[in-house]
Amino acid sequence: MQKEVVAIQETMFDQKVRVELLPNVQGTLPLVIRPIDEQLDLHAWVKEHAEKIEKSLLKYGGILFRGFDVLTIESFENLTKQFAPELVEYGERSTPRTEVQGRVYTSTEYPADQSIPQHNENSYAHQWAMKIWFYCAQPAQQGGETPIADSREVLSLLDPAIVRRFMEKKVMYVRNYGGGLDLPWQDVFRTEDKTVVEQYCKKMGMEYEWLNGDCLRTRSLRPAVAKHPKTGEWVWFNQAHLFHVTNLPEEIRDYIMMAVPEENYPRNTYFGDGQPIDLAILEEIRNVFERTSVYFPWEKRDVLMLDNMLVSHGRAPFVGPRKVVVAMADPSTNYTFEFDSALN
Repeated sequence: MQKEVVAIQETMFDQKVRVELLPNVQGTLPLVIRPIDEQLDLHAWVKEHAEKIEKSLLKYGGILFRGFDVLTIESFENLTKQFAPELVEYGERSTPRTEVQGRVYTSTEYPADQSIPQHNENSYAHQWAMKIWFYCAQPAQQGGETPIADSREVLSLLDPAIVRRFMEKKVMYVRNYGGGLDLPWQDVFRTEDKTVVEQYCKKMGMEYEWLNGDCLRTRSLRPAVAKHPKTGEWVWFNQAHLFHVTNLPEEIRDYIMMAVPEENYPRNTYFGDGQPIDLAILEEIRNVFERTSVYFPWEKRDVLMLDNMLVSHGRAPFVGPRKVVVAMADPSTNYTFEFDSALN
């Protein structure tokens, strides 16, 4: 406990806010910043302390602004622009989302009774956002948390033999768009023009193949572990477990595996050489995420800011109306590969 208290003292900004950890949450994720006076203007305070906030984000991976007067989605969007003048579009989409305004989106529109596993946003893609924000406009009556996990800790807890195998072979993501099983390619790539899709795939190092019925299949070879460009820390950074067919709800998975040839699964993952990923390895990854996930209930007007490489996120099932929106910024393609130093 003493170590945690010291860590929090190091992050004090001024006497206008209180910096603390959430009760009943182990570790130091997320860092929580609350106003001493509820009338404190968060936008003005953030502008004054932006550099210190950035440093704290790199240290803790996630910051929860709680108790501030962030009343609207527009106010939330303006807040994110204090750190990044331009938000990024949700590109190469893997889940259904709706654009709320500008480049603020609904969180993944999956059924309320389903969980969304831990993942770093767009870690399956050639380009991803370094920062991601969540704003709670309406907490659910029950559940609906956005659990988070430290990607550095996940890497450290995984079996080194598994990590080495993924680093050497990487991850192959195979997607089939359309056909009623997954998002159509028009939604994923935000175009009706096949030529635009082909140009995008070539630019991003993706193999593509047009199939009958206006369907598309792509294959992407991506790293499983990455080095943070600012902190130099190694992180577990992929969606091998989430894209794998075994991640689907049991009834849907069983139907697809029975009725659809494997090459036509809506999405699946393999080792980079095309070999299947052992189920025991996938379970190991999921178990480590479960052990490291931090849950906390949303409060209305909460703003959660994450470093998308240092911290993953998911979603718990929920009951009742829930509205959490998302914004992303600071696109990066900074992959670094140094096998030995990552495993030492």
